[in-house]
Amino acid sequence: MSTQIDYYELLECERTADAATIKSSYRKLAMKYHPDKNAGCKDSEAKFKAVSEAYDCLKDPQKRAAYDRFGHAAFQNGGGGAGPQDFGGFSDIFESVFGEFMGGGGRGRAQPRRGADLRYDMEISLEEAFHGKSTEITVDVSAECDTCHGSGAKPGTKASTCRQCGGHGKVRAQQGFFVVERACPVCQGSGQVIADPCTDCRGEGRVEKTKTLKVDVPPGVDEGTRIRLTGEGEAGPRGAPAGDLYIFLHVKRHAIFEREGTTLFARAPISFTTAALGGSLSIPGLDGKTHEVRIPAGIQSGKQLRQRGAGMPVLQGRGHGDLVVQIEVETPTRLTTRQRELLELFRETETGEECPASQGFFSKLKSAIVGE
Repeated sequence: MSTQIDYYELLECERTADAATIKSSYRKLAMKYHPDKNAGCKDSEAKFKAVSEAYDCLKDPQKRAAYDRFGHAAFQNGGGGAGPQDFGGFSDIFESVFGEFMGGGGRGRAQPRRGADLRYDMEISLEEAFHGKSTEITVDVSAECDTCHGSGAKPGTKASTCRQCGGHGKVRAQQGFFVVERACPVCQGSGQVIADPCTDCRGEGRVEKTKTLKVDVPPGVDEGTRIRLTGEGEAGPRGAPAGDLYIFLHVKRHAIFEREGTTLFARAPISFTTAALGGSLSIPGLDGKTHEVRIPAGIQSGKQLRQRGAGMPVLQGRGHGDLVVQIEVETPTRLTTRQRELLELFRETETGEECPASQGFFSKLKSAIVGE
């Protein structure tokens, strides 16, 4: 057979075909050209072997990826029973295709492993979220060893290149068509060996410490806002870069205000006389100012009044959101004799037009009952 015939063409599939389509096409062609159905036909036998070879390649995701990129050249040196002496060509191809999954190509020197990121949860009040704050936190973290300055080697000595991996930090083993890379068992992937380790960090280059860090919380932060302190996470082993510390903010529930983005909400109970006659309401804001909210006569429970610019500040921006006051009309529960007398007089003068919603409801109810 000719190995230069395109595998996708052999299987009568597009290059974008999924695994199920390729499998279905192969089964159909294999049945068509199978030697048992075409006894003595050399062309059918050759065709059957060709489609079988094509399917054997394309059904394997790694082989297919190599074929898509390099074509038949991907298997010229490493295919079909190749020995260790002639495997180098496909080894290079494999590394080019899949090296990113193994640390970005294994032929360079081992790169230092960055330290782990850390998380710190901080609780703040709504007032602190409004104004911002500067504070200090204490964290226990792996930090660079002061004795060896992070090298892991005893002062006056230094690490040497690992002979097992030649400083690459990885070793290779051949498995069939492919080369499998893994961390060097001698240097654990660092590429270096320390013969005389530091006694304080035992060759790690880092020790446990308690650090005090300054944190600046900007005005306008919200629940879940994340503050990043670069390089304040775990120190990397043997002088590798440190990770970052992420501070997650949690805003405590406020006694008066609720928050939605930059908008503050507050519920304000007022007397029924103020609701009927109108008036004003003084609301102390988180900004330290007193905001006067005008109440129109005849206001109903649930009505919301908006005070522009009295809400939360915009995070890392300019301006403020709004303050929304929701009115709750309170019915008196304890009346003096004089108050009761006045209310009785008021009821005697009622015509029903004072409360049009109530009058309309009872009119509809009466009409519905009569209609039945």
